Amino acid sequence: MNFRTLATSSSFLCTYATNNIALLFTTYSCTLSSKSRRWGTNTSNLYQTRDACSSIPPEKTTIESIAESLRSNAYKKVLVVSGAGVSVAAGIPDFRSPGSGLYDNLHKYNLPYPEAIFDVDFYNQNPQPFVTLAKEIWPGVNYRPTLTHCFFSLLDKKGILSRVYTQNIDGLEAVAGVTDERLVECHGNFRSSACIKCRTPFDAKVCQSTIIDNGEAPKCNSCGGLVKPDIVFFGEVMPSRFSDLVHYDVASSDLVIVLGSSLLVSPVCHIPDWVKSSVPRLLINRDLVGTFGDGKGTDVFMQGDCDDSVRQLCRLVGWEDELDAIYASTHSQNQNDS
Repeated sequence: MNFRTLATSSSFLCTYATNNIALLFTTYSCTLSSKSRRWGTNTSNLYQTRDACSSIPPEKTTIESIAESLRSNAYKKVLVVSGAGVSVAAGIPDFRSPGSGLYDNLHKYNLPYPEAIFDVDFYNQNPQPFVTLAKEIWPGVNYRPTLTHCFFSLLDKKGILSRVYTQNIDGLEAVAGVTDERLVECHGNFRSSACIKCRTPFDAKVCQSTIIDNGEAPKCNSCGGLVKPDIVFFGEVMPSRFSDLVHYDVASSDLVIVLGSSLLVSPVCHIPDWVKSSVPRLLINRDLVGTFGDGKGTDVFMQGDCDDSVRQLCRLVGWEDELDAIYASTHSQNQNDS
């Protein structure tokens, strides 16, 4: 399932829930949950808005001009923000779509409220609903990377990917070949695990086999508490890697690409607005979201399916064959592993 984050904040006080197996953050005056934790970094005075950065209007950006700059190696620091829509083609439902979203399909777990499946307190009392869900959505077991995930890997192989900031915790960026250095999983991942009580790290492979093969929640070897994968639940703190890297990445980026995101949840939704006003921004999405509708000459909107749009862009750049080769290789490896 595509789990986006759900959170709250009044001065970056956040609550966490998972969507696209990612957690949804909302800050400032927005309140999406009654639980809250401190995000950890006060970004209120770190960045000017794009409106305030420059008084000189740049030339109008088009998809053709972006493609030409990619083809001529003009971009050196491409910053990517990835949301739930990127993984829909992999068969992972998004978080909130009526009828098909995760929350509309949790009835079988008999939860007191939908978000409980990603609530650390509820997990401590009744881990079975999440264990059952985790068996289905564990990265690399039932779902394979999409063409868009392979596009991220292609940017990495070209040496021009600054970072992918993904709101998803399905792990498909890593499966597609994006290196750890170029990946920020804003809401955690399944590749590590720890006790929810004493926070002692737990062997990730043992955690996986206990959940997938035995259908049980692992127990901590130190204190006997319950163990879960290191994805961010309600009541847990966002990984520090985000705040460690985002300052540099937004300051140094020369192209921002946002894909499959509603840009509703903080702090990730603010990344496109933190870059300099002269930096081109490309939105690949079904809907016009965020500040992309403000008529900035540096913004380009490719409306539609992520995979179709990525293919169109790569065709313009001349990368389509390389994109297909990564996709074929990734799926061949995954089939051999299964």
